[in-house]
Amino acid sequence: MAEARLRPAAVVSGRATVRGGARAQVERGVWHRPALLDLISDILMLLAAVGLGWALVTWFLSRPLFPLRELVVLTPPAHVTEAQLEYVARTAMRGNFFTIELDEVRNAFEKLPWVRRAEVRRRWPDGIELRLEEHQAVAFWTATESGDTRLVNRQGEVFTASSDALMPHFAGPQGSAGRLLERYQAYSQLLRPMGVGLAELMLSAREAWQLKLDNGLLILLGREQEKGALDARLMRFVNSWPELQQKVDLQIAVADLRYPGGFALTPVDAVPIARPQTPKGKK
Repeated sequence: MAEARLRPAAVVSGRATVRGGARAQVERGVWHRPALLDLISDILMLLAAVGLGWALVTWFLSRPLFPLRELVVLTPPAHVTEAQLEYVARTAMRGNFFTIELDEVRNAFEKLPWVRRAEVRRRWPDGIELRLEEHQAVAFWTATESGDTRLVNRQGEVFTASSDALMPHFAGPQGSAGRLLERYQAYSQLLRPMGVGLAELMLSAREAWQLKLDNGLLILLGREQEKGALDARLMRFVNSWPELQQKVDLQIAVADLRYPGGFALTPVDAVPIARPQTPKGKK
């Protein structure tokens, strides 16, 4: 009988032990770790403060408290007009001193015909500084594929603008403007002993070169099949020019330098002149 009474007591003691272990595990959870709770609370407060501060700064900067009142042009333009600058300033300068998008303003100024590059920056407290690099046109350009006439700058870049300046004329395939500019500079040096200027430089689709001088003489150089061949042909002609003027008492219209050992000359009188056609039904 004594043994029977002791067994239930042992079972009850075992259950109590199990329940006590569960309580210990719960007590070791997040809500019973004050240091961890304080850290989480601090992080949340910090994030809330940063978000509130950012919202306040954004709201403050968007208020009409820092309006833009002036555009300061640090490089006086030579071709860009004041009216063009004022138009871009009115249409592209949106926002206040802090919210204005400088990249958009720069792109707007670079779309002007004579502007090659623009640089903009803020000028405290209510202005924008503008620096312009304008194109320096050195020649007219005609693309043989389209026939459109544009301009070439000192860097060999083609741009769209109008000019009445006295400049040489380049003509060639699309994308060859830089190449023609290099040849123009080289050929101008070679022609200097003749006392003439290079008025037109043309490159055909088959890579054949033609030079038109300011005295009306047309020089056919032909295609360059080996390096320096065209320069050698032109130098040979330039060196022979003084003697030709003494021996040939004719005005030369065309000089064909495409021969390996010499050149052919065509007088002005031998060049056919296009006559106007008579309309049908009339004599």
